[in-house]
Amino acid sequence: MLPGMRQAIGILTIETRRQGLVEITREISRWTAEQGIAAGLLTLFCRHTSASLLIQENAAPEVRQDLEDYFARLAPEDPTAYAHDDEGPDDMPAHLRTALTNVQLSIPLIDRRLALGTWQGIYLFEHRRRPHRREIALHLIGE
Repeated sequence: MLPGMRQAIGILTIETRRQGLVEITREISRWTAEQGIAAGLLTLFCRHTSASLLIQENAAPEVRQDLEDYFARLAPEDPTAYAHDDEGPDDMPAHLRTALTNVQLSIPLIDRRLALGTWQGIYLFEHRRRPHRREIALHLIGE
């Protein structure tokens, strides 16, 4: 590592209540600010195969609903469509939705703040119907 560079690692635990998008921008921003790094790169990694991460509009709730509805149509819960159903009819559709989105995000840190646009928020996308405890690994490197 270059002189003056620092890094921080952590785990953020998110309790989901249902299938859908959960905004985690505030929690991520709080953790990042606590690290005391002014400029660098934050990497987020979702440690699951049935949940994912998105950067998406955080102003209009209709955007979240439209995204949830779109993925429900794209990977429907149809028990006749999939061989894998070990944990129920939402199991394989959850894996497909994760494959079509991201489990990792990288966000620059500029002047101690995440370089998100005005209407951008960070979301955990829960693809299973029942509540889960999800873990997001955080890695921040910078100075």
